[in-house]
Amino acid sequence: MITPWILPPPPPKTLKRKTIKKMSEENKSPFTEHLGELRDRLVRSFIAVGIGFVCAYFFKERLFEILIAPLVTAMGESGNAKMIFTGLPEAFFTYLKVSFLAGIIVASPVLFYEFWMFISPGLYRTEKKYLVPIVILSVFFFIVGASFGYFIVFPYGFAFFLGFATDTIQAMPSMKEYLGFASKMLLAFGFVFELPLVLTFMARMGLVSVGFLQKNRKYAILIFFVVAALITPPDVVTQIMMAVPLMILYEISIIGAKLFGKEARDAAAEKSEEDETEETPGADNSKNTPPKEDTPDEDNSPEA
Repeated sequence: MITPWILPPPPPKTLKRKTIKKMSEENKSPFTEHLGELRDRLVRSFIAVGIGFVCAYFFKERLFEILIAPLVTAMGESGNAKMIFTGLPEAFFTYLKVSFLAGIIVASPVLFYEFWMFISPGLYRTEKKYLVPIVILSVFFFIVGASFGYFIVFPYGFAFFLGFATDTIQAMPSMKEYLGFASKMLLAFGFVFELPLVLTFMARMGLVSVGFLQKNRKYAILIFFVVAALITPPDVVTQIMMAVPLMILYEISIIGAKLFGKEARDAAAEKSEEDETEETPGADNSKNTPPKEDTPDEDNSPEA
């Protein structure tokens, strides 16, 4: 007698649902942890900006005088060094915005620190020791960029715009308009000067290479002029004064990628392994073993 083929019973649906639910919870927990860490770091950043805002508000008049100094100097040459406000609350809100801008600049070390510490879990253990220098360099490049816009771009740009004044046409800039223009320019120059640090970090992570940066140099120059045209006022002088520093910073980024990129790191690791095998007797077979890759440090992630 031939017995029919009996298929095994299907697995219970409850077990399958429990397994899927467990897997979804395991995949969801890291994401929720990152969201919680992001929330905590944003809260600390807002607190730092708030403290800087409160401290800067006590010196709001002096800060605004420093901010308008390049314009007042350029207007003084034409004999009309005065500013106006066209609405009753305009001066009050302008001082608030000046204090807020000063608070962001004062809190920039905390902001950059929280940003780099948020992405630090994706770094290797040997790379986390560079976090403090990266934070310091971030603040340094931001201050250098803002200072470049304030001391170099502003005088030439204001002289260019005020050159259109005549005996019957006088420039009468308002506090609100000037603050919006100056704050946008200062923040723009501060952030674009972070280009070497960002590209060097991307090269360190293996996202870009030196060959990639050198090959796409012409496209980068085109992007620089487009960005300068969008950010700066519609005059050729100011656009060139932003695009040319970006070109120089791009070349500095290539040098940084050569010195600190992933290729330089791998070459240094191979050289150190070769030195160890030469010093160790009878270690010829160790060359055939693949080197142990460094993994991101998950245990020593920064505290939220």
